[in-house]
Amino acid sequence: MYINDVKMNWEEVIEETRDFLSEEFEIDRNLILPENNLKDTLDLDSLDYVDLVVLIEENLNIKITGEDFKEIVTFGDFFKLVRKKLAL
Repeated sequence: MYINDVKMNWEEVIEETRDFLSEEFEIDRNLILPENNLKDTLDLDSLDYVDLVVLIEENLNIKITGEDFKEIVTFGDFFKLVRKKLAL
């Protein structure tokens, strides 16, 4: 997996994801834990999901759809989706 032309392992992908989510949504990155609720932690509304999709596509170079989020409740669910999309 390459992000910004740097080969990354799965743990690095998670850390990079925590970094850009905390920066974009202005929250403490320590709140982005597998067991925490994604929507509540990031305080997402429907428009924020659009921003989140764009952010993921830009930072991780993967395609995410609204359908992909139907099963997402926690950051753990989200990380599993990212891992599946990255085929790591």
